Amino acid sequence: MLCQERTILYLSWGFIIGGFLYFLQQMTTRIPYGRYVKPHSPGVMVPAKAAWLIQELPSFLVPTLLVLTTESSSGLGRRLLLCTFILHYFQRSFIYALLTKGQPAPLHMMVSAVVFCSVNGFLHGHNMLHCIQYEADWNTDIRFLAGLLLFFSGMAINIHSDHILRNLRKPGEVLYKIPKGGMFELVSGANFFGEILEWCGYAMASWSLPAFSFAFFTVCSIGPRAYHHHRYYLAKFEDYPKSRKAVIPFIL
Repeated sequence: MLCQERTILYLSWGFIIGGFLYFLQQMTTRIPYGRYVKPHSPGVMVPAKAAWLIQELPSFLVPTLLVLTTESSSGLGRRLLLCTFILHYFQRSFIYALLTKGQPAPLHMMVSAVVFCSVNGFLHGHNMLHCIQYEADWNTDIRFLAGLLLFFSGMAINIHSDHILRNLRKPGEVLYKIPKGGMFELVSGANFFGEILEWCGYAMASWSLPAFSFAFFTVCSIGPRAYHHHRYYLAKFEDYPKSRKAVIPFIL
């Protein structure tokens, strides 16, 4: 398959511009998800497990299908990078989605996420398989190695933080509690920090515009969520640790 260079360029810049606009929107209004979905909200609501599975699945399926159905140049570096991308979305689609105890999601948000994840899966799958070119020794480059270290560190933080959140409440409890342990000792949005670290590491390891654009979009989309969570905890709990930051340890 030939590289759709112009399409990849437009999609990448679309992520950058869209991420910035989404950031501005979230800094002025709370997006209705999770704890911010009002009870008895109008519109169709989708159970959390189904919503996460359906919306995350395209980012796993699209690049996997591209690997299986299209010819591409060989290269250990690009294969490893694409595998990290697919691994993340395998975990989100088939493990996190089945374990989550989250709130139902509005149907329109799930549909938006399906569209985004479909485009994102194509962007990274096509770019890695048919566009980007690496030197033969890219898999020994410091950017590649450091990036993978950041990616897997972030993934571990993200998974561990999700585990802490799932086990905060006993069966039947509905009240929110202060998360403790792991990176939650430093930031309110430890799960968000882990995911941001993942995609910043991926951007470093791949050293490409599509990866950078997605990392930027991730920061713009879930960074404000961590900020809103932080303000929520401070307002709700008088004994909430004042030393905790919102999303970046010791800084923000």
